[in-house]
Amino acid sequence: MSQERQYATGKRKTAVARVWIIPGSGNVSINQVAAEEYFGRIYFESKVDKPFSVTGNSKKFDVVATVKGGGKSAQVDAVVHGISKALQDMDPELRHNLKRAGLLTRDSRIKERKKYGQRAARARFQFSKR
Repeated sequence: MSQERQYATGKRKTAVARVWIIPGSGNVSINQVAAEEYFGRIYFESKVDKPFSVTGNSKKFDVVATVKGGGKSAQVDAVVHGISKALQDMDPELRHNLKRAGLLTRDSRIKERKKYGQRAARARFQFSKR
């Protein structure tokens, strides 16, 4: 396993996270702010720590990420996706564990576009017979 910083991009819905992992003590900063402050009460440390715990690297790396787009929940998932990809790039041996935990799969579900003549993507306007 190489011991320099590693970069990867994580995505979820319209959120895009640029993630760097650096050998360190487990600090996570998002957009130059501590993760707990940035994400507030929806921040789940267990969610961001999952790629490290699955691979047995807890508290061995610092995470520096910049996130744009989407909501806070999608941004958390984008950061997790980026961390997983960076860990895999750093050590290809970790791919099997990350893949089994479902952390390398990009969740491609996005909002469906609204169609013309309808109220929303699939909801129609109310039909009136008279």
